[in-house]
Amino acid sequence: MKNVFSICFAFLLSFTLALPTVSAVGQNDAYRSYIQKTQKETTIKPNVKIKGKISDNANNYPIVLVHGLGGWGRDEMHGYRYWGGLTDIEKDMKKKGLTVYTAAVGPVSSNWDRAVELYAQVKGGRVDYGKAHAEKHGHDRYGRTYEGFYPEWGEINPSTGKVNKIHLVGHSLGGQTIRLLDELIESGYKEEREATPSDDRSPLFNQENRAWIHSVTTVTTPHDGSPFAYTVDNFFPHIQQLIGFAAAATGKKDEFFYDFKLDQWGLKREQGESYKSYFNRVKNSAIWKRSLDTSQWDLAPEGARDLNEWVTSRDDVYYFSISAEQTYKNIFTGYHLPGPLMNPIMYASGFQIGRYTQNDNNGKVKIDKSWWENDGLVSVVAMDGPMTETSVPYKGTPQKGVWNDMGVLHHFDHLDVIGLGIRDMRDWYNDLGQYLNHLPD
Repeated sequence: MKNVFSICFAFLLSFTLALPTVSAVGQNDAYRSYIQKTQKETTIKPNVKIKGKISDNANNYPIVLVHGLGGWGRDEMHGYRYWGGLTDIEKDMKKKGLTVYTAAVGPVSSNWDRAVELYAQVKGGRVDYGKAHAEKHGHDRYGRTYEGFYPEWGEINPSTGKVNKIHLVGHSLGGQTIRLLDELIESGYKEEREATPSDDRSPLFNQENRAWIHSVTTVTTPHDGSPFAYTVDNFFPHIQQLIGFAAAATGKKDEFFYDFKLDQWGLKREQGESYKSYFNRVKNSAIWKRSLDTSQWDLAPEGARDLNEWVTSRDDVYYFSISAEQTYKNIFTGYHLPGPLMNPIMYASGFQIGRYTQNDNNGKVKIDKSWWENDGLVSVVAMDGPMTETSVPYKGTPQKGVWNDMGVLHHFDHLDVIGLGIRDMRDWYNDLGQYLNHLPD
């Protein structure tokens, strides 16, 4: 594995190499227009406005932030926040009176494993991946134990007489994860009920029709998968660059704390083990070639299609989707190219997604030019909600049971939307939090 200095050098080199490409297409009128709109990145504010209180009464349900691929928790990366970078979105939201928690689930794990971990982190208790699931995929049934952000989740609040609910906000892969948790909370899972006696089964898998989730909000989530999954042998080069980007931002270039949270696969970092050794053990593990119980499969269009076949929306839950783009259309080829302000670590993937096609032979998902516009990692067409469900443009009044499409953040890449870069997203997430906090029952 490259050391952090090499990663940072590669990061700078990728930006330098991008400059000739920028110059070469500088005569393109569409490109010049794009340049004029994005000359000063720090002045670009989110065009998707989430303002106003839908109801005068606050529901005061906690908001849980769930990271995407390669993400980390608040006690990792020397204080460089997944949600905010050098700023702190959670802290700022709390200052505005909101109750907010940041989850830290497996950064490369499957959505099933992540959803089960998320349940334990919120409710408290030992992670139980399920007897049937663990046997099917060949990993341990049990994971870590958590005290719980909100142990009273799902109980009747004595002061209101109502169920204690939560709001879930997921970025990227985190959006798929919270949808799966929403499904399990509402319906449980039949295979686990059949495989496990009730006294040995996690309550999560029971069929109890629990109305514990008030809203699900996804930010640049690949609901229908991403062609990015086809452009790399595995996700580790991307994660390596992401960690290097964070290391450069914090100045911690020698050793830093990053946890893959793959204990269930026997891939726990050993005491005294160097990060280099730990990273290589995870990267070279056989699970990436023999198992579909990984984020790599879930993020592929075929994996997302499998997920969408059984993970569905609920009539008593609000669903919101927020998209983003940071590419422009070349008028000669029709391909989408990375915008000049796209983070260089996504330049190659943005370029590949912007021209990728495949037919639907051999069980593949058809990918055509409608998938080309992207934010560096995810196609815009895949962000507004699963293609198997109803998505409606948001016009001021939220609807339950359908995807309320809040719009596309223009000139925002996949990391800009969570404040990883020079964009300050704290006010935007505060507005989102206040909006969710005032959704009526």
